[in-house]
Amino acid sequence: MILSNDHPIERIMDNALIKIRNFIDADTVVGTPVTTSDGMSIIPISRVSMGFLTGGGEYSDLSAEQKLEYPFAGGSGAGVSVQPIGFLVSDGRSIKLVNIGDKNPMEKLLELAPDIVNSVMEKVKK
Repeated sequence: MILSNDHPIERIMDNALIKIRNFIDADTVVGTPVTTSDGMSIIPISRVSMGFLTGGGEYSDLSAEQKLEYPFAGGSGAGVSVQPIGFLVSDGRSIKLVNIGDKNPMEKLLELAPDIVNSVMEKVKK
């Protein structure tokens, strides 16, 4: 809640934090689960980093007449970085964390190929 007697810098900070709060939520870190046709659930996991800066000052021209309140200048800024770090994969019997780390998607796919083949072979046998 923003009160009218707040200092202008407080209003700037409150407004910026409200906007950031609306942008970032738990679904940003732990994504929405995706369920495949064979019942496997995949949940994306991300790392979220955020920086926030605000500042301001009151300025006046001392050669002009004295004023009751100095003019105010201020601003704020924020930066958000969302980096995928892995996936939680559940087949209904077990849960595995698949870390994508520094590998590109093709390297990760080649690393997971044996698990994918085994899963497909189990489905074919059933």
